[in-house]
Amino acid sequence: MLRRRAASFGHAFRGVTAALRSEVHLQFHAAATVVVIGLGFYFTISSTEWALVALAVGTVWSAELANTAIEALTDLVSPEYHPLAGKAKDVAAGAVLVAALGAVVVGALIFGPRLAHMF
Repeated sequence: MLRRRAASFGHAFRGVTAALRSEVHLQFHAAATVVVIGLGFYFTISSTEWALVALAVGTVWSAELANTAIEALTDLVSPEYHPLAGKAKDVAAGAVLVAALGAVVVGALIFGPRLAHMF
C-alpha cells in the first residue's frame, strides 16, 4: 500500500514536469512564482503574508494544471471542433484567469505598499 502511494506521488510529479515542459503559461507562472518568493524574502514578509502568497500561488498552479488536463482530454475526445469542447476549454481557461487575478490582488496588497515605499 505504501508503495502505491509513493508511486502516485511519482505520477503527480511527472504530470507537473510534463506540463512545465509543454505549457508556456505554466512556465510564466513558474517564473512569477520565483519572483514572488524572491520578493517575499527581500521584504521579509510575515508568516500570514507567506500563507496568503502560498495559497495564491498554489491556486494559480492548480487551476493551470487542471486547465491543461481539461484541454488534453478535450482534444482526445473531440479532435474536431465542437461547441461544447470549446466551451469546456474556455471555462477552464477562465478558471485560470480568475485565480491569476486573485493572485495579483494578493500580490498588490502585500508587495504594493513596500514597492511604492522604495520609489
